[in-house]
Amino acid sequence: MSTHKHLHIGLSLAPTWLSGDGWRRENSNIEEIFTADYAIDLAVRAEAAHLDFVFRPDVSCMPMHMLDSGSGFASLDPTVLLAAVARETSHIGLVSTVSTTFFPPYVVARQLQSLNWVSRGRAGWNIVTALQGHENFGLEQMPSAEDRYERAAEFTSVVQQLWASFPNAALKIDRASGHYADASQVHAIDHDGKHLKVKGPLNLPAYPGPRIPLIQAGASASGRDFAASVADLVFAPTPDKEAALELRRDLSQRALRHGRDPAGIRLLPGLSLYLAATREEARALFMQTHARLDKPRKLASIKDMIGLDLTDWPPGRPVTRTDLPPVAPDAGSRTHNSLLRRLIERESLTLEQLLLRPEVISAAHWQVVGTVDDALEQIIDWAHSGAIDGFIAAPGGSVESVHLFLQQLMPRLVQAGLFRQGYSGTTFAHHLNEGREHA
Repeated sequence: MSTHKHLHIGLSLAPTWLSGDGWRRENSNIEEIFTADYAIDLAVRAEAAHLDFVFRPDVSCMPMHMLDSGSGFASLDPTVLLAAVARETSHIGLVSTVSTTFFPPYVVARQLQSLNWVSRGRAGWNIVTALQGHENFGLEQMPSAEDRYERAAEFTSVVQQLWASFPNAALKIDRASGHYADASQVHAIDHDGKHLKVKGPLNLPAYPGPRIPLIQAGASASGRDFAASVADLVFAPTPDKEAALELRRDLSQRALRHGRDPAGIRLLPGLSLYLAATREEARALFMQTHARLDKPRKLASIKDMIGLDLTDWPPGRPVTRTDLPPVAPDAGSRTHNSLLRRLIERESLTLEQLLLRPEVISAAHWQVVGTVDDALEQIIDWAHSGAIDGFIAAPGGSVESVHLFLQQLMPRLVQAGLFRQGYSGTTFAHHLNEGREHA
């Protein structure tokens, strides 16, 4: 038996395999993405592979430029969608994304606890502060990162207080005496803070059993500190193993400063998988997917992120660290900006090579373009190096990538002793905690 702990593995329900030109493939089933059946099919397949959870990322805006060539950020509401998925599954965790910048905490607490009841203890909350969408919620501009995370910390505390305000133990349901609940155990929270004012209690009792796990997706300094204070899982862009190791070390140090056990915070990078029977086929799949890369928009994005104008960059000339301008104090996503700068500082790439790197074409996630064997080798290496506690799979290019991940890669991870052979419990929190038994 392996002496290494079991990994925690989730599958993104955002159809990344339809990104780029992936949706144009005959078997993409793109027409069905706004139905519950599409997500239910994926979740059922993921549950058959005994994954810890399925995860639905979300944003609260619609960048119009994306719609001409793909579905972009268009999607069903994640919590509503996962409620439908809950009825067709029985074990797999269901992680919904909700912003702390835009929504009232009472509504969020009620929605997530409702999902927890509907799924019988399988809900999870991906806490985001959002990077865009303010114009849809009456805000003149996005708050600063510091303000967003300050509000997020208060918001998360309020939601947790609301979940505790109506404990399940208050339910008596004694038919003989006519005593339904002990109202003395249900209490107002009377929160009056810098950003929020909420009286409570929640009008929904807590589901019996373990609490709802929290996931945090920021990797900036503010995001890391917030994650270290509250998160059970950290979903972060780590394009290479060294980035993951650095983030793991930093999260552990921050956890200790917050009085938490670092082992209680699991690092799960996103893993972009372009899988095929051969490396050549996988590379061809990757290139086909990105064949219509919007070069002017990518160049504009690079300029916005790091201030480097590559519009008239000579073909074949490498972009090096000496070409980088000073760091702009008002840059947008500081996480992605720093990862792109880090890439250019570490590698001398031509413009054509740079435009195909995950720091530019996607969310800077760990990426494998190759065979199931290639993916297995990298996952084992990262796991044995202590860089990760698992990953969130985001297959790309084709539906076949999804099937290869679930039907071939997952069984190989089981054989390698890095993943469970079957579920031993029925709640999301149980799945996260059972891995400790195999450390």
